[in-house]
Amino acid sequence: MFIDSCTYTVKGRTYSRHLLRESFREKGKVCHRTLANLSHASQDEIQAMKLALKHKHNLQQLGNVNEDIRVQQGLSFGAVVTLWQLAKRLGLVRALGNSQEGKRALWQVLARIIDQGSRLSAVRLANSHAACDVLGLDAFDEDDLYENLDWLAEKQDRIEDKLFRSRYGAEKPELYLYDVTSSYFEGVCNALAAFGYCRDGKKGKMQVVYGLLCDFQGIPVSIQAFPGNTVDTKTFGKQVHKITQRFGGKSVTMVGDRGMIKGPQIEQLQAEKDHEFHYITAITKSQIETLLKKDIVQLELFDETVSEVLAEGDLRYVLRRNPIREAEIVATRESKFGKLQKLIKEQNTYLGEHARASVKVAQRKVQQKCEKLRLPNVEVKIDDRTLSLSKDQEQWNEAAKLDGCYCLKTDLTKKQAPKEMVHERYKDLSQVEWAFRTSKTLHLEARPVYVRLESRTRGHLFVVMLAYLLVQELAKCWRELEVTVEEGIDELKTLCTTQVYVKGKALLHNVPRPRRSVERLLDAAQVALPSQIASRGVTVSTRKKLVEERKTA
Repeated sequence: MFIDSCTYTVKGRTYSRHLLRESFREKGKVCHRTLANLSHASQDEIQAMKLALKHKHNLQQLGNVNEDIRVQQGLSFGAVVTLWQLAKRLGLVRALGNSQEGKRALWQVLARIIDQGSRLSAVRLANSHAACDVLGLDAFDEDDLYENLDWLAEKQDRIEDKLFRSRYGAEKPELYLYDVTSSYFEGVCNALAAFGYCRDGKKGKMQVVYGLLCDFQGIPVSIQAFPGNTVDTKTFGKQVHKITQRFGGKSVTMVGDRGMIKGPQIEQLQAEKDHEFHYITAITKSQIETLLKKDIVQLELFDETVSEVLAEGDLRYVLRRNPIREAEIVATRESKFGKLQKLIKEQNTYLGEHARASVKVAQRKVQQKCEKLRLPNVEVKIDDRTLSLSKDQEQWNEAAKLDGCYCLKTDLTKKQAPKEMVHERYKDLSQVEWAFRTSKTLHLEARPVYVRLESRTRGHLFVVMLAYLLVQELAKCWRELEVTVEEGIDELKTLCTTQVYVKGKALLHNVPRPRRSVERLLDAAQVALPSQIASRGVTVSTRKKLVEERKTA
């Protein structure tokens, strides 16, 4: 690394140019690239940086060269530069653009991975990480980041389209995975907030529904927010039209969970002439029972191997029994019955100790519990102020005959997709479910949603999707190291720069050689550290005071 200085004359005026450059080899040839333009710096600052580069292996010597030069530990560097290079490799940096809004959006994505917090937290995080110097950010505060969510919502389609083109080019995928989840709000002032089926288990909380569209590898392609009372099926058609109209897909196969893809939707989408539509989905237990009654499928076809039945037209049913899932269902049912027996024992003890207690009330309490647990054919009997449970074992066994069984439905022909392929593609939906778990809890903390405006809600969810894109890639890189993304990021955050100050002004970051644990993570992620980076001298501050500042104010 070196500073390339030159002077040139234009129309009688002399100008100086100073570029921070580095040398590298590519295909056996020595090449150069520019890292930063330092032409704005003074001559003293340029000389100081040249001295820093000269003594880069022992910066403490600079204290003996010039008393105006000071060296101290700088900012956390490892996590920011790793995620930044990963974002460049995946096309995210290019998709967001080189404007300050694009760079702020990128920082919001990186900050959500580094430390899952609010916009205020992202501002404070920039003070301890080399975000401004690595990303080229100007000063900003939390209001800028909230407004940046508006910008993200406005540009979402364009950004998604750029990512799609950079990833696939002309070879567009034909198979997509799609699922829907929800996240609850704190507060009530949101245009998308509504009461609906809550998957978070938060009673009395308004929510937003969002659907995640992924390719066949589980890589997120698009995310879309809907009002909290939107039914899953109402979101499905929009995703198909997004693929055909925005992404240019001519043949689309959608993989969705049971109840997502229904008959009227299928007929409507297959009637459209601008694309070819196919689907893979699962049917419900009651629908399986209907097929058994009509003798379209037979119970003996549900075994541990994949089998199929050709029904009317090109409709195919792919069948399998999962023995692990079967054992789980049996264990759950027996556990529920055990809870009922425990309640019976408690009620009988109470009735024995309280002569005036109503046995009918106790029976009703147990019966309500039984209905809540959804146990089949269980009856609560009374015998001389004593309650007991009775179950019809034959009917109990009948209800258990479909334990672990599932049935997939598709209109793909055997030539287009053999039964094993249909089965594997449906199993791929677990990748979308993992994406939801990751985005909600493990790393990204998409919930609860604190923003109020509809545009900012959409921007917030888009940030989470882009962050998940990077998390997913890091998980692949570090899988062989048996390191989780959270553990790896925590380790990278310990890599800090050594900062060079000239006359009180920070001019240069020197990057020390990382210890072996950090080096392994960087190598696995294919990240190359620069030896120095120029300091832009940007100070990020928040409008909100810390608790300690409020006390002294």
